[in-house]
Amino acid sequence: MSTLTTRVFMNGNSQAVRIPAQFRLDTQRVEIRRNADGDLVLHPLRQDRGHALLQALEGFDGEFVAALEADRDEPPRLQDRESL
Repeated sequence: MSTLTTRVFMNGNSQAVRIPAQFRLDTQRVEIRRNADGDLVLHPLRQDRGHALLQALEGFDGEFVAALEADRDEPPRLQDRESL
């Protein structure tokens, strides 16, 4: 694994790091965390991260969606409970 030194600078109110071309990321978003040694770890997030969820939601038919919406609009029923 190669190692380079780069520059840290302020970008508005955020601290930023210049990523050299050799380490360029093919993504618009990253997940960032600090490991036990204190190192920052960047993990690229896939562009189509919500695509699987959207595909799953397309599988529901109109009747199911209408039932969910009707249930949402009704106030919850009161439960019969013993007095305290």
